[in-house]
Amino acid sequence: MILQKIGIVYHPLNEQAFVQAQKLAERLAKAGIKHWTCSAWEPNGIQGEIKSTDLVITCGGDGTILRVAQVASKAEVPILGINLGRLGFMTELTVSEADKKLEKILAGAGWIEERAMLKAELKSANNRERNQGFNALNDVVIARGEIARIVHITAEIDERPFTTYRADGVMVATATGSTGYSLAASGPVLHPESHNFVLTPIVPHLTLHYPLVLPPSARVKLILNTTHQATLSIDGHTSLSLGDGDSLIVESGPYKTKFLRLRARGYFYRLLNQKLKG
Repeated sequence: MILQKIGIVYHPLNEQAFVQAQKLAERLAKAGIKHWTCSAWEPNGIQGEIKSTDLVITCGGDGTILRVAQVASKAEVPILGINLGRLGFMTELTVSEADKKLEKILAGAGWIEERAMLKAELKSANNRERNQGFNALNDVVIARGEIARIVHITAEIDERPFTTYRADGVMVATATGSTGYSLAASGPVLHPESHNFVLTPIVPHLTLHYPLVLPPSARVKLILNTTHQATLSIDGHTSLSLGDGDSLIVESGPYKTKFLRLRARGYFYRLLNQKLKG
């Protein structure tokens, strides 16, 4: 993989991430590599720069990657994450590793891992102007709002009734998202390159409480029934208010998020043990 142009995206509230981004930019300049730098919170800026980019290096945590994936997946540009966050399930390198391995990266080392994404379509019961589509690398969540009362969410799978959840919410998670919020809600862990996804209830009350693993061909429709405001969350950084009768259709998306990996294939099982052993 020949790298001629590299993007550097950093978490704007993490001072260390900004410093690391500057150091990377200086080293790329010395190596004669075209590059650009942008905040992860400026998607339009990333969008304007990503054309003809060969790799995006993120300085931050998994949240930074989730934001970058929204743009990079459509451009089919791989991501290499440097972890300056907490858990770092999706990131590839520590700061010290990045400093040592940059030359190998520029020389074309590594392999590409592809992660499946979800496509979600919001249908408003009362305002068509609120209808819109989303892409998610981690998860799509419908949950109660500020009032601590359960919501009723009717789930249909492949246009057939499945169940009505009485819960704090329901999420649809990718294999990537299966180690995040879904896992905290007692969902299963999927291999990161799996195209299956998971339907997971959040704190269910006197209702079906088992998570369900679905094939990539499945189509899930979630219909909200509530007397108070609820919330739609996409990958933890896009949040919209929902009302009674609003619905969401979720299925496998057309895009894939690509990651540049330097670790050996099969790394996931060791990583899982390291991150989750408590």
